[in-house]
This record gives sequence, structure tokens and C-alpha cells, in this order.
Amino acid sequence: MNKLIEARQYLIDEFKLGESWRLFKIIGEFVDGVETLHDIGPAVSMFGSARMREDSDHYRAAVRIAEMLVENGFAIITGGGGGIMEAGNKGAANRQGQSVGLNIQLPMEQKPNPYANVQLEFKYFFIRKVMFVKYATAYVIMPGGFGTMDELFEAVTLIQTHRVRPMPVILYNSAYWCGLIDWISSQLLDNSMISEGDLAILKMTDSPREIVDIVKAADSGAMRGPGRN
Repeated sequence: MNKLIEARQYLIDEFKLGESWRLFKIIGEFVDGVETLHDIGPAVSMFGSARMREDSDHYRAAVRIAEMLVENGFAIITGGGGGIMEAGNKGAANRQGQSVGLNIQLPMEQKPNPYANVQLEFKYFFIRKVMFVKYATAYVIMPGGFGTMDELFEAVTLIQTHRVRPMPVILYNSAYWCGLIDWISSQLLDNSMISEGDLAILKMTDSPREIVDIVKAADSGAMRGPGRN
């Protein structure tokens, strides 16, 4: 990799160069995110693989879940790219709902999908992740890879440590996630690395209707309004 490109790619290292002016760019991204999303109302952040094809069962399920959530008064927030992100935004747009895409600039460019009617672009992952959590009533986690796992455990950790208010983190497709849940139970829980209450943060289901019911129950128990975390 060209050294100049490599230096620009690894943004977290830039502060070593004394470029503290970049803090203003970071503040600017926070300001843009808060100003854009402040009035969004109750929303669900949806995650899953960017590699999921339109003809896959998971893509179609994500579209339907997003449609049902919008029909019940929720906005949909995704990472703004392809795959499951596109499916979530598409489902929201199909029902004329708030369809938010939080795109990220990557060395291998992530192209924003055309279904988000509210779009933001971020240079820094950590700011984007704050927006996912801050405006969420719940997380819906579809099958995905490392990025999906990152968002999943970020949310669970923040809830576990009481840094955000409790909200459900819902794993869709038990066949995909049951191995992970079994490992968490047999290794983390059985070895006292977590408590029963921590494991209960995670909900697993194969039913789009149950997802909606869980989200509605969580929202009815919280103060409705934007930016509740």
C-alpha cells in the first residue's frame, strides 16, 4: 500500500502527528449528527451484513421487519450502505417512514444506498456509533460479520455498564446466533464473567412480529422523545 494512502487510512493514529485541529472536525461531525437526528422520534437501529444480496432470505426479512416497525411508529437507522443496511432503509422507505442512513467513509468506498431519506456521512467510526446508540429505542441485529459483532457488543456493554438506558438487543435468526448465545452462556456466564441479567439483555427470535412486540413494549416503558440515551 502506498505510504501516503496508508497514513491517511489509519485515522486513529493521526493525533500522534500533533494534528489537534482534527478535534474540530470531530466536533463538527457530532454537531451535524445531533442537529440532524434530534427530532427523529423513536427509532430502531438495524445492523447486518453489507454483503447480503437482495435475493437472500435475510435481506427480505430485513425489509419486512423495517416495514412493520415503521407501521408501528418507529424510524429506521442503518449504516447507510448495502446489504442489510439497504434492506432496512428500503423497508422504511416503502412505508414512507423515516429512513436514516449513517454512511461511513472507507478506503474501499461504501456507496450510500438510495433508500435513506435522511443521510449523514461520517469520517470517524466512533462518532457514527454514538449516533446509532443515542437515538435508538432498540437494536435489531441481523446476521452479519465483524462490523455487526462490533455494534452488537458495543450496545450490550453500554447497557451492562449503565452508560445508556436499558433497551432490547434483538438477534434475528436463531440458527445463525444460537452458537454465539450458547458460547456466551457456557463460557462467560458459567465462568462468572457476566451475570444472568447481562445475558438477558440479548433477545433471540425468528419472528418479525415478535421483534415489533419487543420494541413496542420497550418503548412504552420509556419516555418517548428523541435522543433519550
